[in-house]
Amino acid sequence: MTIVSTTTTFTRKGLNLDDEDFLSTIALNLLLYYFIQLILAGSSNFSSSSTISLKMSQQLLLLFFFFFFLLHSKQAVSDFIVDKNGSGNFRTISEAIKNSPSNSAKRFHIKILKGIYEENIIIGEDKINLVLVGEGIDKTIISGNRSARSGFKTYDTATVGVIGYGFTAKEITFENTAGPKQNQAVALRCEANHASFFRCKFKGYQDTLYAKNGHQFYRDCDIEGTIDFICGDATVVLQNCLIAVHRPLLGQSNTITAQKRDKSNIVTGTIIHNSTIIAAADLKQASPRAKTYLGRPWGNFAITVVMESYLADLVDPKGWLEWEDRRTDKVYYAEFRNKGPGANTRRRVPWSKVIQNSSEAELFTVKRFIHGESWIPKDIPFISGLLE
Repeated sequence: MTIVSTTTTFTRKGLNLDDEDFLSTIALNLLLYYFIQLILAGSSNFSSSSTISLKMSQQLLLLFFFFFFLLHSKQAVSDFIVDKNGSGNFRTISEAIKNSPSNSAKRFHIKILKGIYEENIIIGEDKINLVLVGEGIDKTIISGNRSARSGFKTYDTATVGVIGYGFTAKEITFENTAGPKQNQAVALRCEANHASFFRCKFKGYQDTLYAKNGHQFYRDCDIEGTIDFICGDATVVLQNCLIAVHRPLLGQSNTITAQKRDKSNIVTGTIIHNSTIIAAADLKQASPRAKTYLGRPWGNFAITVVMESYLADLVDPKGWLEWEDRRTDKVYYAEFRNKGPGANTRRRVPWSKVIQNSSEAELFTVKRFIHGESWIPKDIPFISGLLE
């Protein structure tokens, strides 16, 4: 398999600040330095009665106003505020998105205060560079319950559907509460190019996270489900994520991924990097425990790689599962430098592989696979290459 990629000498690791955060950080450091100097210089201005000179008082007053302005400017980063209790610009997320600018040349921030927002949301093609910021996982929750069994097509079951280019979400839980008996029930469907998610949670059972198309990046996210719960044909890297597998229905097996690449001349794939795969509490307590596989090929040319991750003992020794009536001779299913009791590859299916060298594994990094150095927002951390 040949993967065409561009290379660059720029490497960035760790937390990266947005322009506003960068300027504010500089200002705060200058403020701290000035305050210390002011105290040192002012020590000679104290009289025997410990009164401050007029000049010192004026300087402190100017310092106060400067600090107040800085705090106010930081709070003004959000263009809209959504609060279901009525203290913001809008009570619903849908209304805020509807009133946000179309085809915005710069990022437009919508702050969503804590609460459960029971909405089915579409972020259309014209809503580009939109940023949704919650108040934390399990604090700001967008919830829906559409499912295949209740009459919706899988595509339309999504609690949130994203199409607009350059979308970003932070500190939000996306959930579909339909339950395991309702078949396909998507929490997030993303078909936006250059979409990024930071510190988000995706809760559901079957098809929880539908990464349908486009280049996507997920960092420090929690993803829960049972069957094919990370699925689609996106070119996607999930990094530093916690993947928790739930108990399926009796007689079912769990498959974490289902990648749908069907064209050999277009490179898409699902990459899980530096992440942790564990059993959720309900699966841990189940007896007997259902089998869990890293994934199965939804497309005849599917690409899925799990690398430098921790695999708990829930992973079946076979590792991967065939999809009925689908070919496996052209798929690329691979593992590299994983750890944990589920990482033993000696009994893996013959159509999967273990990557033996770093140069091949590097093809599936943020830098090489999704070219993330050129588009991931500066305030989202990422590891550009391999860990070692």
